[in-house]
Amino acid sequence: MQKRWNILSADEKQIAVLHNTLKINTTLCRLLVQRGIDDFEKARHFFRPSLEDLHSPWLMKDMQKAVDRILAAFSNKEPILVYGDYDVDGTTSVASMYQFLSALHEPVDFYIPHRYREGYGVSKAGIDFAREKGYTLIISLDCGIKSAELITYAQTLGIDFIVCDHHLPDQVLPPAVAILNPKQSDCPYPYKELCGCGVGFKLMMALSEACKLPAEAYLKYIDLAAIAIAADIVPVTGENRTLAFFGIEKINNNPAVGIRSLIELAAVKKKMSLTSLVFVIAPRVNAAGRMDDARKAVQLFIEQDPEKAMEFARMLHCDNTDRKEADSNITEEALAILESDPDNRSKKTTVLYQEHWHKGVVGIVASRLTETYYRPTVVLTRSGEYAAGSARSVIGFNLYEAVHACREHLLGYGGHFAAAGMTLEIGNIPAFTKAFEREVSARITAEQLIPELVIDAPIQFSEITPGFYKILSQMEPFGPENMRPVFIARNVTDTGFSKIVKELHLKFVVKQNNITFNGIGFNLAHHFPLLQSGQPFDLVFTIDENEFQGNTTLQLKVIDLRSAEANAASL
Repeated sequence: MQKRWNILSADEKQIAVLHNTLKINTTLCRLLVQRGIDDFEKARHFFRPSLEDLHSPWLMKDMQKAVDRILAAFSNKEPILVYGDYDVDGTTSVASMYQFLSALHEPVDFYIPHRYREGYGVSKAGIDFAREKGYTLIISLDCGIKSAELITYAQTLGIDFIVCDHHLPDQVLPPAVAILNPKQSDCPYPYKELCGCGVGFKLMMALSEACKLPAEAYLKYIDLAAIAIAADIVPVTGENRTLAFFGIEKINNNPAVGIRSLIELAAVKKKMSLTSLVFVIAPRVNAAGRMDDARKAVQLFIEQDPEKAMEFARMLHCDNTDRKEADSNITEEALAILESDPDNRSKKTTVLYQEHWHKGVVGIVASRLTETYYRPTVVLTRSGEYAAGSARSVIGFNLYEAVHACREHLLGYGGHFAAAGMTLEIGNIPAFTKAFEREVSARITAEQLIPELVIDAPIQFSEITPGFYKILSQMEPFGPENMRPVFIARNVTDTGFSKIVKELHLKFVVKQNNITFNGIGFNLAHHFPLLQSGQPFDLVFTIDENEFQGNTTLQLKVIDLRSAEANAASL
């Protein structure tokens, strides 16, 4: 599917001022200005993150209340239950808070709800577990802000809640002793984009200060915070970037036992980055909750014995293998269904239901189908007596509004701009399918149905030097709102040495103004005739290092290309 190229702009005056200040390549200055870095001080904080840049935890609304209640629990020898969601953010939050509190107090235990028996967030089963075991304080992490009724129920049982969450609050807040959530409208905390583990990190930071503990008491869990930031797709800006930077540094130099086990099992040789956390660590942790029970993910993170940690890592690895197999099989089956439908190409949505599909991977499958057909997609499976599933959107289209408009056909739903979940009567699937197609067709634009390739800046091959790449690398960690820069080089020609690799990929050897670069383009073999034509083309790529036989060189990771003449006409 051909993408629409969107080349970002930036204020030329700001670029010139920054160039005069920093004395670095103008293209690099363009990238910085696009990221809101337009003076020396902002650049210094960006390129040289410091733990001193972390905000005081006491700026967060209710922090003093939370600390006071926990200190009271310490004094009264109350049992504390740490409660978190079953995804990466939830399990890393629980693992760090559980270990932190256990070093100061006992008894402390943790609880992770079962994805299918209890569902997302605070559950009645979890509260009943706390009552049966005599827990009088629950600290919820990455959940709780939308659990007003359940936390009211806990209150009737004499159980207090401290909620640490980062999701948008509803108008009615739960009756917790303290709510730590920077997204509360009246919370003065200056950085609003923390993940759940990040909010928990700030609570550990405040408790450390209140108990006069060394900074290491909470900094030892910064690697878990980095994993949560990577997996939860929060902006890699401000405080998140600082936490991620130092968390990755710890993972590469002195990882926790459980994290080391996962890295060893995945046979990772290179240094970890935020991207490798997303693709190596996060899927294995998420797979525990998708395929079985996420409790073992926490057990992995808190385990200190290397052999036992490796056992838990193998469990997660096996879950992930099962997840990949289910994902692959269901995606293949779903694509076959769509390809056999004569009306498929004319539709603006995809809604599929098969009762035997695994609930744990329908969201992933919806993402895969969206990549293929690039339109709002819902994948449903049987869940007890009902159908349940996940929806994924395309860039710029508000999926939640479209689902909300179809609510008469649903038993329950939730989500946000880009993704949603829902439950409905199996008999209502045809009606929902028609209503969803109707609503999306009325709201979506033709442009939103064409995938967008965002390009940060034009570049000349002559600019791509080891010095340029060294500064570019210092812009890491890359992630949302600080993505790895994508470049376009115009009027590039093939040297005659480019070739197809493994029938699907392209090995590039290309030149611009007599400067040659090698590159690799995955799944771009269909563009080989353009290279063979000898005509100039425009190349879109990121820049990476390639290590071969002890030599390290810069290479282009090609994303897309077009005939220069055709591209000029379309721009």
